Amino acid sequence: MALTTAVSLTGDDLTLDDVWAVAIGGTRAELSEEAREKMRAARELVDRAASEASGEHTYGINTGFGRFVERTIPPELSGELQLRLLRSHACGVGDPYPDEVVRAAMMLRANALAKGYSGARVETVELLLDCLNAGIVPHVPSRGSVGASGDLAPLAHLALPLVGEGWVRANGDRVPGAEALSAADLEPVQLEAKEGLSLINGTQFMSAIGALALVRARRLAQTADIACALSVEALQGSRVAFRPDIHELRPLEGQIDSAANIVTLLDGSAIIEAHRWCDKVQDAYSLRCAPQVHGASRDLIAYAERTIAVELNAATDNPLVFVEEGELVSNGNFHGQPLAFALDALAMALSELANISERRIERLTNPSLSDGLPAFLTADGGLNSGFMIPQYVAASLVSENKVLCHPASVDSIPTSAGQEDHVSMGNASALKCWQVLANSESALAIELLAGAQGVEFLAPLEPGVGTRAAHDAIRALSPALVEDRPLADDIARVAEAIRSGELVGAVADAVGKLR
Repeated sequence: MALTTAVSLTGDDLTLDDVWAVAIGGTRAELSEEAREKMRAARELVDRAASEASGEHTYGINTGFGRFVERTIPPELSGELQLRLLRSHACGVGDPYPDEVVRAAMMLRANALAKGYSGARVETVELLLDCLNAGIVPHVPSRGSVGASGDLAPLAHLALPLVGEGWVRANGDRVPGAEALSAADLEPVQLEAKEGLSLINGTQFMSAIGALALVRARRLAQTADIACALSVEALQGSRVAFRPDIHELRPLEGQIDSAANIVTLLDGSAIIEAHRWCDKVQDAYSLRCAPQVHGASRDLIAYAERTIAVELNAATDNPLVFVEEGELVSNGNFHGQPLAFALDALAMALSELANISERRIERLTNPSLSDGLPAFLTADGGLNSGFMIPQYVAASLVSENKVLCHPASVDSIPTSAGQEDHVSMGNASALKCWQVLANSESALAIELLAGAQGVEFLAPLEPGVGTRAAHDAIRALSPALVEDRPLADDIARVAEAIRSGELVGAVADAVGKLR
């Protein structure tokens, strides 16, 4: 549901939740008056540099691009230079980015320009935001960025509709950009000096995926604790390993928070209490070491969040416009290496949450490991296969994640005839992370379904307050599996509840906010 207030862009204080609200929730974004003033001042400096009288040789204003930096472009061709830049760089391939990623990138590019270090005109950025707010989503192929000089090819596709070219998605259809602008009563912009460069020189597609993925990653980390607690219940495990005094002796923040969540979720469990004095000495690592594993993932998520939170409000253009100094300065802030590392690390963190989850699914479904639960969580095995194949699905997803977690950030292929001789490959890191995230949400959904099924075999003993709330939320989406039926839609519904925060919210309503 969209928020009622617009997000005001200043270039300095955008948050992950702001990005989610605009890209997913449909909240409007608009330029602040502060941003307009900064942009006008920077634009005056660009106009002076572009004038014939200045005689300055400034990259991207009166020069060519990349290896063509030594070619001088006369002032009367400044606009044509910027238009041809967009056209030449719009050569991406492959499936398009999801709409929410493109919307996030539109907002982030507008915010970067609003910072006042790029020199783009106010009216150009206003048109970008008008398109965003009108639901005009550029069709942007997802392959083609090497993550240095920013996301050049994707951002060129994003910018083309602003000049009445390129393609957009509107009402599910792919239509020409000019047609979409006309339908929304918007006029294409005529680019002036540096504006094409300002629209495409930045890290906004890497940042967009990172920002949206991090909101989902927070929820996934909390979901992992919920799923683990439900599996502990179904497997009649011990809560001793989650005691806070244990984790205070190894005071890693993620580990402490994960253990605290599991203790909270298990509070009041009649199942756990009934087996307090059983002769089992220790639980398997996938249960007993969950805070250590989940916590390590949480700490990596926190690292990625610190990096991407900075990038949301960073100036990543080249050259940068320093108004007070009266300078346009060539630089390398567009290089995506910080994001590439962060996104590769984020993918690893998410993958490991799914990895340990799949091991708990195995314990729930394997009668040799499940402490009395029926094989594959079905009372009529043989005629029914129960959760046999969902465990296969989880194994498949986890295996795919392991391949996707090979880091892209350690690769580099020189471009632009050696002028751009080290690149980050951060877009590949982002795309891999996005897929790992979706796979992990589905794997955790399978564990939640299996855990909910498992605790029902222990009736009349009741799970804890938090795990009972999780069970009830899952049952609202998926009835108990009595006779075999296709579970694909059930898994998808639970995965969506993880993604949207609905599941975490339902549990938090019962036990208070989770860490």
